Formats: sequence, structure tokens, C-alpha cells
Amino acid sequence: MDWKAIIKNVPLDAKPQLLLDQNALESNIVNIEKQANGKNIRLATKSIRSIPVLHKILSSSSTFKGLMCFTASEALFLVKHGFDDVLIGYPTFDKKSLQEIATLNLQGNTITCMVDSKEHIELLTKVQKENGGQFYTCIEMDMSNNWAGFHFGVRRSPLKSPKEVVQLAKFIDSQEGVFLKGLMGYEAQIAGVTDSNSEEKMRSNIIKRLKKKSIPTIAKRREQVHQLFQKNNMQIEFFNGGGTGSLQTTSQEKAVTEVTVGSGFFAPLLFDQYRDFQYEPALFFSLPIVRQPKKHIYTCLGGGYIGSGSIGEEKQPQPVYPSDSTLISLEGVGEVQTPIQTKVNLSIGDSVIFRAAKAGEICERFSEILVIDNGKWRQTYPTYRGEGECFL
Repeated sequence: MDWKAIIKNVPLDAKPQLLLDQNALESNIVNIEKQANGKNIRLATKSIRSIPVLHKILSSSSTFKGLMCFTASEALFLVKHGFDDVLIGYPTFDKKSLQEIATLNLQGNTITCMVDSKEHIELLTKVQKENGGQFYTCIEMDMSNNWAGFHFGVRRSPLKSPKEVVQLAKFIDSQEGVFLKGLMGYEAQIAGVTDSNSEEKMRSNIIKRLKKKSIPTIAKRREQVHQLFQKNNMQIEFFNGGGTGSLQTTSQEKAVTEVTVGSGFFAPLLFDQYRDFQYEPALFFSLPIVRQPKKHIYTCLGGGYIGSGSIGEEKQPQPVYPSDSTLISLEGVGEVQTPIQTKVNLSIGDSVIFRAAKAGEICERFSEILVIDNGKWRQTYPTYRGEGECFL
């Protein structure tokens, strides 16, 4: 990106702004599709959070089918915007939204609730009996590894074995108005853990070895569930797995019918630290310089958009223009001001360009995205926040 030229062509205001490189986004769409290996790709809305961007990706290829969102209220919002085949990626106890979901499903929509326990299913059954309608469900099984007490993965589903998954599926089958639609096994330790950090080589090498050991056990577990379902004559419409960081391996599994991808479309900072793939950075933000406390130090307005997860410097945004600019380690990025160092001569009112560590989270801080195509501002997309929505 020729940021010097872009800054001249794009109307950057005296406030932080979110910028989308449409050429990079389109390149990422093409490259992600190439990795699908004939599987469907479901879009992770959590990592995108903009209706026009979701529409753009879905309309680009028949490979992209369906959405995975993160709350029941978001699912309703998406259906009202014309989307269908919405999978809620996490269990919900939002009874008001569930009532509406049951009604919409009966009317021909497809909104699927994530479950991993009888408690989840009993709630859906109770709502259905009281209000009518119907529910579709997806059972999530645990994909983490445990080797001699060492846990590699995240704490999500309590369902550890294929037998437990089948037992829960049979319980769903015994309920009226609640139907099993799919299975999900998300290997977060592969999809969401970086393994090529030049500043932490020892850790990266350990993670690489752990991933290599984990991948075949994950594939075996999903295949065992698939075979057990076939043995019991239990039908499902989809088996979901993976994420951007595991697309290459998950898409090769016979049991898996679809892979969820989100962050790869924007390719945030953390995705520079994966060994086996690289996508083009597509989402940036600009901060205006409002102070110059010292020569070569410039203080910008805003900037404290820290990524979620375990605490570490890698979760901070980083400046990318001017190219030699760096954060000041003792201050980092602040909610209301962020100082940077650079040898480039800048002025108050100029803009500094940053990348965020994670993808969709940054959209919570902005109402709109300025879309840049071939170095020029072409249009503006609203974020969820710009649509007046906040789901968590």
C-alpha cells in the first residue's frame, strides 16, 4: 500500500478511522477459496462485523455458504438483513431471542443453536412447548488434547468422546420440536494459536510440535464420530470444523463438510505469525496526530484497541505508516492517546496508519469503514456499530 498517496486521496477526518483495502480483501477471498479443497466455507461474522462485507464475500463464490455468528440477537439481526443458514457458534440462554428464532424457523428460516448438554436442549424444548415453533441444533464436541495432564486447546464443550456425542444426539431426537442439524468440532489449538513468532522462537517451535501431534488426533476423533453416526443411522446436514489457521488441514478430512473462516479475510497482525500460510493485510485504521511533545515523537488521538485473549504485547495494534514508526514501550497504545516514534517529519493533523492484532473486534470501535480500491476512496460500509448494534 502506498500510504503516502492514499492519505492524500482519502478524506481522513480529525478522528480515528477504519480503512479497508478492497484489493487485498479480494485477493484473500480468492486464496481462501483455493484452500477449501471442495468443502463449503462458512463465514465467521465475529471476525467481520459488517453487513456489506459479508454480502461481498458470499456473492463472490458458491464455496462460501452460511454464517456463524456469536449470539442469538446477532442471528436475528442477520436474518432481518436477508441472510439465511445462520449457525449460532455458542450456546444461548436468551429466551426472548429464542422465542423469535423458533418462530422464524417454522416460517422457513434456518437458524441453528449450538448445544453441548442436556440443559441446553431442555431449555429449547421448554421454549418450544410454551411458544411453538421449532429449533435446529448443532452439537459441539471437544477437540482439545490432554497429554499426561497437559491441556492443549480451549475449554468449550464437555463432550469428550464420540459416544457422548451420540448419546446427546439421541436425547435431541427424543424431543418434540427440536431437531439435530449438524456437528461441530473446533480445534482452536490449531486454528487460533500462532506458531511463527520471530521474537519467541522457542515457544513457536514448541507450538509447531504440539500442533503436529494434535492434528491427526483431531481428524481421528471427528472420523470416529462420523462413523458412529452412520452406524446408528443418524443423519446430519453438516459437520463443521476448523478456522482460518487450520483451513489447510481441516479441509482434507472426509468427515468434515464445511470449514468456518473469518479472520483470514482481513488478515490482522496476529495472522502474520502463522507458519503455513499468509494472507494480505486488508483492514487498517488511521489516527490523527494531535501533539508533538518532542522531536521525532508524535502523539495520536485514540488507539487503545487491544485484542482479546491472554495478555501480551502481541495483542497491541502496531503502526505501519510511516514504515519506521514504532510504539513507545512504556506507554503502548492508549484509549485517548498513543505516542509513536519516527524519523519521518510529520505535522499535527497528519495521520498515522495502524493494524489491529485481531480482525472483527476493531469494528466495535468504529461506525463505518472507508473502502479503498486501487489507492482511492470508493465507498463507505457501516459496521455493526454503525447499524446501531452491539451484541456483547
